[in-house]
Amino acid sequence: MYQQLDFLKQLAHGLAVQFGSSCEVVIHDLTGKDLDSSIVYIENGHVSDRKAGDGPSGIVLETLRSDPSKVKDRLAYLTKADDGRILKSSTMYIRNETGRIAYIFSLNYDITPLLAVENTVRDLIKTEQEQQSGIRSAGSPPRKITHNVNELLDQLIDQAIAEVGKPVALMNKDDKVAVVQYLNNAGAFLITKSGDKVSSLLGISKFTLYSYMDKG
Repeated sequence: MYQQLDFLKQLAHGLAVQFGSSCEVVIHDLTGKDLDSSIVYIENGHVSDRKAGDGPSGIVLETLRSDPSKVKDRLAYLTKADDGRILKSSTMYIRNETGRIAYIFSLNYDITPLLAVENTVRDLIKTEQEQQSGIRSAGSPPRKITHNVNELLDQLIDQAIAEVGKPVALMNKDDKVAVVQYLNNAGAFLITKSGDKVSSLLGISKFTLYSYMDKG
């Protein structure tokens, strides 16, 4: 296991040197019990303003909640740093000899300067018809990169509320069940004391929270 981690660190360093300071390489260790500090190695951490010892991303929680045999690498998707910079990310799952996911190996490349160039070039080559129609390609908004489990939980709660489409004060029982199910599927309840926070937010008891979780 340590040989595998040493190899991943060697690979991370090589990729960071090859692609330069805009390329962040992160290794999450899923073999330990301390979820609060899953990052065991990082190169060019200034890209997302993270360091070794920081907590997991949403991808880590999703992985822990998933059947390892069904988890597949996610390549070339967009994420977002705290300051709004857009990153092109890839996430690869490293398994041990039993097939269990032991490490997550992630690449985050800051493409913000390239997007600025792309926009300039697009304006130069855009036709009159395109300018009048104002049609732009649609896509999913980039997921923000979090630094610790509390920040991650807040983000997941915001996503759950947005999915329901109404403020908590106006939610009925079905809406609250939907929020709890969203959080459960995202792995939010793997975070320590997340149940207390969600129960308080939704104005329900812990018993009710568990019953909503069982409805999935």
